Amino acid sequence: MRKVHDNILSASSPRVGNGLTRWLGRIVLRCMGWKMVGKLPPEKKLIIAGMPHTSNWDFIIAMACMQSVGLKVSFMMKREVFRWPLRGFFKYLGGVPIDRLSQKNVTSQMVNWFGRNENVWLGITPEGTRSKVSAYKKGYLRISKAAGVPIALIGIDARSKEVVLHEDIWKYTGRNNDEDNAAIKAFVDANFFGINQKNQ
Repeated sequence: MRKVHDNILSASSPRVGNGLTRWLGRIVLRCMGWKMVGKLPPEKKLIIAGMPHTSNWDFIIAMACMQSVGLKVSFMMKREVFRWPLRGFFKYLGGVPIDRLSQKNVTSQMVNWFGRNENVWLGITPEGTRSKVSAYKKGYLRISKAAGVPIALIGIDARSKEVVLHEDIWKYTGRNNDEDNAAIKAFVDANFFGINQKNQ
């Protein structure tokens, strides 16, 4: 049986919110019957790969988890949505504007973002969709290797209604991205169970 950790975050985990938002996050999780188990690694810069992504509920559960412990995990959004009156709200949640028309590709933009910030975590769903995929998109690996930022895996296990945190960062094998990507997907498929299982 997995151990539930009261102290999920480390001193280097990026923070957001206050007592009220943490209380609201815990209430949402309790009402939905979900909980977090495990612990996050003590990294100042990190890529969080959340899998499997099979349902719209994944986002709600993820936001409730982060709010319940005051964790700030940023995520990429197209630049066009960062307009008044929602610009400040998206930035508070952790939105990172991506310029799709820039000469710099997404990997380069995120490498620059990591370089400009001292203590940030980026959340990515490698499937890139809620539909069933045979292989993950490899953008998270390209960003990780180009920015020199490690990856931590977070898995949804709908059988026990647990969001499973892994303190150990993903260890590169020295193989290429295709092999690393396949190894991560195999690990997720063997250990986690999506909410909408037909999409996993």
